[in-house]
Amino acid sequence: MNFETSKNVGGVGAILMFVSVLLTYASVFSGLVSLVGLILVLIAFKGLADYYSEAGIFNNALYAVITAIVGGVVTVGVAFIALVDFLSELGLSMGNVADWSAELSAMDWTTVGFSIIGDFVAYILLALVVLFVFVIITAILLRKSLGLLSAKTGVGLFGTTGLLILIGAVLTIIAVGLILIWIAMLILAIAFFSIKPQQTQPTTSAAAQS
Repeated sequence: MNFETSKNVGGVGAILMFVSVLLTYASVFSGLVSLVGLILVLIAFKGLADYYSEAGIFNNALYAVITAIVGGVVTVGVAFIALVDFLSELGLSMGNVADWSAELSAMDWTTVGFSIIGDFVAYILLALVVLFVFVIITAILLRKSLGLLSAKTGVGLFGTTGLLILIGAVLTIIAVGLILIWIAMLILAIAFFSIKPQQTQPTTSAAAQS
């Protein structure tokens, strides 16, 4: 993939990730648009990593995506275990789903022990902590990738994007963090379109003749 294609693919991918947030009325479509955008950005990172001969640009971005996926799977796993354990304590199981409504209606919630509820809440908090840790690691890897890209291209907006993503990740516990990450996607698109090709250095003989 040549330089121009890489920068344009990256810019379009970042725009898709930015726009996908505005499509929350169609969650499935929004997720698909975001996924396509992410894939395009990764392709751009690969192309630019080859162009600048800096493998870290792509490798760190790829590790960030893998970390995010692993974090999501682990979080869902912990939450699922918490739910199954909680339902088991209540005498419910996947085998009698049809009877849940009647059993829950007839259940005397005053007799449900605080330990049962406490264990469930503890599991959920653990899942959130695990998710937060993976989000931070993902942000650190992305910032490293964007920092390398900023150094190679001379476009400071890549560094700004990485910083906003990291700050946003730390603040994911409040809405401000998600807004910062969303804004970072727009800045990333601008950064991609701002890249200029490397200037060809004159050869020694040509320089001597001049």
